[in-house]
Amino acid sequence: MSYLVLARKYRPQTFEEVVNQTHVTRTLENAIAGDRVAHAILFAGPRGTGKTTIARILAKAMNCEQGPRPQPCNTCRSCREITTGHAVDVFEIDGASNNGVDHIRDLRENIKYMPARGRYKIYIIDEVHMLSTPAFNALLKTLEEPPAHVLFFFATTEPHKIPITILSRCQRHDLRRIGLEEIVAHMETLSDREGIEIPRESLAAIARSAGGSMRDGLSLLDHVMACAEGPLTHPQVLDILGAVDGRVLFDISNALLAGDLNRILEILEEIHDNGHNLKEFYAALLTHFRNLVVVKMGKQARKLVDASAREIEEMARQVETVSRVYLSQLLDALSKEETALKFATLPKLTLETAFIRMFQIKPALSIETLIQKIDQLSRGIMDDPVPVSAPAAGIVGGETREERLRYADAPPAASKTRQRDEATPSPAPSAGPPPPDPASVPDVPSSESPAIESPGVESPGADHPRYDARESPEANWSRLKQRIGEQQPSLGPWLAKTELRRLDEGEGVVELEVNGNHLHFSRIQKNQENITAAAGTFFGRDMRLVIHPGKTPEKKDRRNQVDEANRRRQEALNHPTVSAALEIFEGKLEEVKLL
Repeated sequence: MSYLVLARKYRPQTFEEVVNQTHVTRTLENAIAGDRVAHAILFAGPRGTGKTTIARILAKAMNCEQGPRPQPCNTCRSCREITTGHAVDVFEIDGASNNGVDHIRDLRENIKYMPARGRYKIYIIDEVHMLSTPAFNALLKTLEEPPAHVLFFFATTEPHKIPITILSRCQRHDLRRIGLEEIVAHMETLSDREGIEIPRESLAAIARSAGGSMRDGLSLLDHVMACAEGPLTHPQVLDILGAVDGRVLFDISNALLAGDLNRILEILEEIHDNGHNLKEFYAALLTHFRNLVVVKMGKQARKLVDASAREIEEMARQVETVSRVYLSQLLDALSKEETALKFATLPKLTLETAFIRMFQIKPALSIETLIQKIDQLSRGIMDDPVPVSAPAAGIVGGETREERLRYADAPPAASKTRQRDEATPSPAPSAGPPPPDPASVPDVPSSESPAIESPGVESPGADHPRYDARESPEANWSRLKQRIGEQQPSLGPWLAKTELRRLDEGEGVVELEVNGNHLHFSRIQKNQENITAAAGTFFGRDMRLVIHPGKTPEKKDRRNQVDEANRRRQEALNHPTVSAALEIFEGKLEEVKLL
């Protein structure tokens, strides 16, 4: 007999032998045991995950001479014929080559007849999404109400291409990709049966290349076994597969995290010299850094990372001292370079450039760390505050107590001297007369002592604009705006949008009209207390501030301006001089600028 590939030789013959599809096989077993098998079943999932295999097992279970039973016996005539593909009552149809409406019409004619030997006449249509639209339409009625002796089993890798009218008439089962560990364990069992010695890390490399498909993994294992002359080594397997060793990915990530650019360039040179596909290598590298980020995140690494337990442990050690934010930055930089590498004529140079850019990324602190440092800084400030009521040398309101006492009884003419003293650094104590002894200075009555004022209100002796009863209300308001602008420069531009509506110093009322948009009004409203305090200092009495929303720019005015500009442009285009110039010089009008 001719050689059978591993995928056919060790094809599962019972539901128990199917790898990693328990959610489907258990449902079918229960349906058979409860006599609730649907007349049309759709198996959807990636390639090589067992769709057609499960359909065959289900056909054997339904037509078994000892059944229907959840597990076919595989010894009766019906089971053996279905296993070898010679059963007269089970029809396996390729949807890609039998996709015409005529093929479906023949099927509809044949299902009228009873099965020859078995209990059911079963149609297994593989890649059913390849049927044409007329073929699907011809199948609709038959699929919805088939004869009692007919079962339809469909398999597809692209269920989204099947019309919804077909999907609604089928019971759907979605198969999953097979995990790396499951593929490795299954291939290890088959290697022992075949008497082939192959390292487990080599099986992991094969499983990784299979991409979750058991059939692809067994095909690659066949390829490796065919090239073997005795025990296989890991470098031999990598050469046969043309794959990059997983250790290279760890070496690159180690070098990147350690800041060793020369090592990375050496690794890329080796990969290029060995003839590996750099674009496939980049995809593996991107997956590796994604896995590093997931491992750094914590608890779900075993579930979310398609790698062996040893590799996950090594990833955890590698990122133990690296911040998650920095790893995310590296992954983001790699993903952004994917498009450039995809269309690059010099992939090696593009890949080297990508790593050079990644070395320019500086590790960033996480938000949690920043908040923690700010909290520590704030606690440090609170632990060492500026004393508010200190002894003789303490600071009170920005001045020492001695300075307050020195200016307490000073005449108004001394205010400028005080301002000059505040603006100019004080000389050394030895340069001037010693300050008076605080104990010898008599207590100043509270009515005469200067109060500790808010930052927005200066002392009475300051040289700032003040209220003048001889001036008009508008002039006094301008003086008050000047004063507020000097005290609070950030508030000055917002006050420029205000107009005085009413000023009555007798009643203590200032009414303002705030022009502009809503932002101007909200800013003035937010600083209403500061403006009121400044007005009270300005007028020398308690004042009440009333603000009213004023005029806002109308969209209509802006629209009129745009229409006017368009009209003027059109007049310029239609001007006889412009037309004559274009005709004489055979020119083309590029732009019209309005002066």
